[in-house]
Amino acid sequence: MSELSIKDGLDAMDVASYLRRHPEFLREFPDIAMALVLPREQGQAASLASYQLDVLRDKNRELNRRLHDLVEIAHENEALMVRVHTLTLALMRARTLAGTTNAVVAALTEDFHTDLVRLVLFRTDPELPAAEWLIVEPAGTAAFPAFSEFFKRAEPLCGRLQQDKLDALFAARAGEVQSAVLLPIGSTGMLAIGSTDANRFHPGMGTVFLKLIGEAISTAIARYAA
Repeated sequence: MSELSIKDGLDAMDVASYLRRHPEFLREFPDIAMALVLPREQGQAASLASYQLDVLRDKNRELNRRLHDLVEIAHENEALMVRVHTLTLALMRARTLAGTTNAVVAALTEDFHTDLVRLVLFRTDPELPAAEWLIVEPAGTAAFPAFSEFFKRAEPLCGRLQQDKLDALFAARAGEVQSAVLLPIGSTGMLAIGSTDANRFHPGMGTVFLKLIGEAISTAIARYAA
C-alpha cells in the first residue's frame, strides 16, 4: 500500500473514485475544501481555489453578521442599564412611600416606554395616591389566588397572561394587554407591565434587568415600615 493509503483498506484511488461519484461532497463538508493543498497549475485547480474563496467569503459574511448582532445587543444592554440606573437613583431620592410608588410608575412609563403599569402593594398607607396604576391589598397573596404559582416561584413571568390574571390586574383595560411582565417585589407585592404589542414580552426573553428592577423597587419600599 502506498504512503497515500488510508485506514480500513482505502487508498487514494478509492477516495478519488468516491469524489468523482459524489461531486457535491465538498459543498456538504466545506471545512475539507479549506484544508486541501492545491497545485499551482491552472484549470480545475483554479475552480477549486475559486470555490475555497467563496467559502471564505461566506464565512466572512457570517462572522460580520454575528459581530453586528453582538454590537446591537451590547448597545441595547447599555441603554437598559442606564434606564435601570436612572430608576434606582429616582427611588433613592424619594422620601416617602407615595413618592417611591410615583417614581416607579413615572420611570417605567417615560424611560421604558411601557403602555400599562400596575403596582400591587400588600399594605396600605394614608398618603398613597388613589390611582388606576396602584392596587392596594393588605390581605396579601391570599387575595390573588390566580397568582399562587407565580408567588411560589418568585421569578419574573413574561408572555401572555391568562384572562383571570389580566382581569385582576388591568380590570376594564384587560382587553388592551397582548403581552405582559410580572415581577415579584419581595414580600411587599408585585409589579405588572402590560403591552398592546403581542411580541413585546415573551417567555424566551432575558430577565436579568427585570430582576434588578424588582430588587430595586423592593428595597426602596422596604424603607418604610408598614
